[in-house]
Amino acid sequence: MSPLPELQLFNHQDALDLDLDRLEAAGCAALPEVLKSPGPEEPALPRLPEIEITFVDDAVISRVHAEFLDDPTPTDVITFGHGEILISTETALRQAAEHGQPPLREAVLYLIHGLLHLNGHEDHTETGRGTMQRLQETILDQVWPR
Repeated sequence: MSPLPELQLFNHQDALDLDLDRLEAAGCAALPEVLKSPGPEEPALPRLPEIEITFVDDAVISRVHAEFLDDPTPTDVITFGHGEILISTETALRQAAEHGQPPLREAVLYLIHGLLHLNGHEDHTETGRGTMQRLQETILDQVWPR
């Protein structure tokens, strides 16, 4: 079995006070669980030496969303197949309040979602969305219990 990718976390936002060490530990715990469930598309995750996870604000993720997905609205997470995950902490703050959970747990959910995309999962179909939602919730409960 090949070694797990190294996670590199970067904080480029001010909306949420992040504990990068705790987030990295949760991501490292999630990696083997994500790898157990490859998706239907070709997974990049097993081949990546590292994954860059950057926490940004809505303005940054909106620009990236517009540039690469032709949608100028903020979103929770954007994943690039070369091993880059962008997470909006402002979206995490809003969604955490709606979901009744702490914002850092919501951010970990987005991190897991990004890892699942890197492992070949898609959420453009109802079936894919359902599969991803079940997997990410199961893994989240394992690595960041309520």
